[in-house]
Amino acid sequence: QVHLVESGGGLVQAGGSLTLSCAASGTIFTSSGMGWYRQAPGKQRELVAVIRGVGLPVYADSAKGRFTISRHYAKNTVYLQMNNLKPEDTAVYYCTVSNGPDNYWGQGTQVTVSS
Repeated sequence: QVHLVESGGGLVQAGGSLTLSCAASGTIFTSSGMGWYRQAPGKQRELVAVIRGVGLPVYADSAKGRFTISRHYAKNTVYLQMNNLKPEDTAVYYCTVSNGPDNYWGQGTQVTVSS
């Protein structure tokens, strides 16, 4: 089992920055995937960024150049630094861990970007 606790969401003006953190506990491997998805009202959950094992990060097009994902393997923590935020980034952001076929989700943290 994996338990995820997210933090760092909030309200920010357009052009501002936020950093999300997700601390994972339980069965986490170096090879586990850790990342972030988001879900805006009325929309499907979508990938933001993910690090699979020790591979290079993968970003959604909407996140490239503005968001940076990083992972602290010893602490089983993943971060999402978000810069130049836009109103369309408003969503609930979910941390996720994948161990093979098993996927685990955090409770989500709200990010609201005002124009």
